[in-house]
Amino acid sequence: MTLLRELGWQVTATDQREPMITAGSPCQRASLVDAQAHHDLRVQLPRYYDVAQREQLAAELLQQPASLCAYLFKLGDATRAATARLQANDGYRFTAVQMGWIGFGMRGANAQGWQRFRSFGRGYAPNGSNSRALDAFYSGQVRSECGVGRQVAQLATQRELYGDALFDREFTAGELSIGTFLTLHDTQSILLGSRAGEFFADGKAVRTAALGRQAFMAAPGFIEHVFDKRFLDDINNQAENFVITDISQDAAEALARHGGFAHYDALNRQIWELSRQLPDRGGRHFERLLHERDRELRVQLSPQQQATLAQIDALLADPVYRQLQIYVHDKGVRPLGYHIVRLLDRNPRTPFSIDLALHNLHTTLFRRWLDARLRDCANTVTHTTHGDGTWNLA
Repeated sequence: MTLLRELGWQVTATDQREPMITAGSPCQRASLVDAQAHHDLRVQLPRYYDVAQREQLAAELLQQPASLCAYLFKLGDATRAATARLQANDGYRFTAVQMGWIGFGMRGANAQGWQRFRSFGRGYAPNGSNSRALDAFYSGQVRSECGVGRQVAQLATQRELYGDALFDREFTAGELSIGTFLTLHDTQSILLGSRAGEFFADGKAVRTAALGRQAFMAAPGFIEHVFDKRFLDDINNQAENFVITDISQDAAEALARHGGFAHYDALNRQIWELSRQLPDRGGRHFERLLHERDRELRVQLSPQQQATLAQIDALLADPVYRQLQIYVHDKGVRPLGYHIVRLLDRNPRTPFSIDLALHNLHTTLFRRWLDARLRDCANTVTHTTHGDGTWNLA
């Protein structure tokens, strides 16, 4: 029962002969506190249950969808903690021109906890403590493009979820490999390699949206050009890799109502087509006009252009653009709409689409975390029984 309580289940005793379980709808809630306020995650156990019966019921409850949702509250907190630390490190940079896929600066990889296993910086694994290796991205001088940035954010999320001691003990160096996505497939990577296990494939977020708000927590994805590469002007911004850090109730409901991201791909196309009717002065013009809402730029538009601008504003007012927060290296945590607008400046000749990447957050990584916590609990939890065979809930 210890792990159930850690997840947020409220366990009480009852004189009834059968357990009473109220799972509720925790995936729809803003937080664990909100879920408990709605009386989700409640279980009443018969007083006569012995230790074996308690543990059997606990094992069954841990496999319920409600327990996955409770875990996702923790995963969301871990994602926000990890991405905040990555964003705060001015030494972790993105440079279009660099020697190798990942660059560890003057100190080199070994001094910062990593060992190269592929040439040209295409593959690295920790060479000592896992948590020390992640510290290179929290506080070291490191460079990478946003694909590695997404990998690092995913691994750092696991670090924050487990805590350093358990993170160092539970994962091998090979499981924490970073590099090109193709490289990871040939490793033991927990993200894309042989230890990844069971993937949750939901590119357009149809199933994720149906599961509810918290199902988006920590999910990796990418924003990618729709037209052929010949329509790209900035190859370094042909795609943006992200992890989701937060989503409002309004945004989650909008995604559920529209059945995922396909609807927003169509809106992206409309925004792009309308932007073509506005003057493009280069630089950060659309970012200033549409995201920062620069008044000086706006008043310069003709009445017809003002009408077009109003149409774009109305589309971007959708809560998915304003209240779905994503982390992209090296832009930090920003709303989805910022990136759609920014790409109008970087690659104005193509619209962009939004997809979730393959991930195992709800499958293999959830089960691994449960197993790790159960092993940890087994080393510390003792069962206190009374003379009449009942047990202490405290």
